[in-house]
Amino acid sequence: MATQTIVLPGEAISSDVLPIPSNPSLALKLGPGLRHTPPSTITSVLAGTLCIDQRKNAIWVENNSGRYVPQPNDLILATVHHSSTDWYHCAITPHTTLAQLPQLAFEGATKKTRPQLNSGSLVYARVLSASKHSDPELVCYNPSTGKSEGMGELKGGMVFDVSLGMARRLLLARQREEGGIAVLEEVAEKVAFEVAVGRNGKVWVKSGGVKETLLVGRALQETDSEGLGVQEQGKLVKKLLRGM
Repeated sequence: MATQTIVLPGEAISSDVLPIPSNPSLALKLGPGLRHTPPSTITSVLAGTLCIDQRKNAIWVENNSGRYVPQPNDLILATVHHSSTDWYHCAITPHTTLAQLPQLAFEGATKKTRPQLNSGSLVYARVLSASKHSDPELVCYNPSTGKSEGMGELKGGMVFDVSLGMARRLLLARQREEGGIAVLEEVAEKVAFEVAVGRNGKVWVKSGGVKETLLVGRALQETDSEGLGVQEQGKLVKKLLRGM
């Protein structure tokens, strides 16, 4: 489980609080809200909670202000705004500049087989690069494997807004143990659905019908807004299922 403390923008992160990995060869992973200045200075660029995961040797700043700042490797939901010769220009949030998604940045894409996305198309993508000096660049495959791994165009379904903290918890490998999130697990026992979680506070849900899709989205949003614990999440899901 991650440990937490409060930091302010411009605050240097002491080496005393950095995680100590069980495997010395495991590289330190800097997440959102932190900047590395060589050789060894780490500075917060956001006000929020400094989260430290000893097991993963990871450190990041959690900020629930609602303003998402793109960071490399983040999985996000983006909407195609328009296209140009070689790029799709995508909206991540109303507060960020349009991100650039190369039209060939899809698994196995060539000029003949690349996806034809229109304005308003929804994609699940990974932030390849992001800085204050340039527009974010996205890809819809894992650069390490060349595989899509679930990324690409998302057809149908609905998109629901959640807090940035909720999005982070939903993206944890072990939602219940590490994030205290069991709501999707509870719903999945009764309803079949697909889900894609964006670090930018967007969750795409697709189920067999509108009622089921809305149930999943409502369960996520109420868990988020009410700060429900694991047991309360189970009770919420049962109540929503009775109302179907």
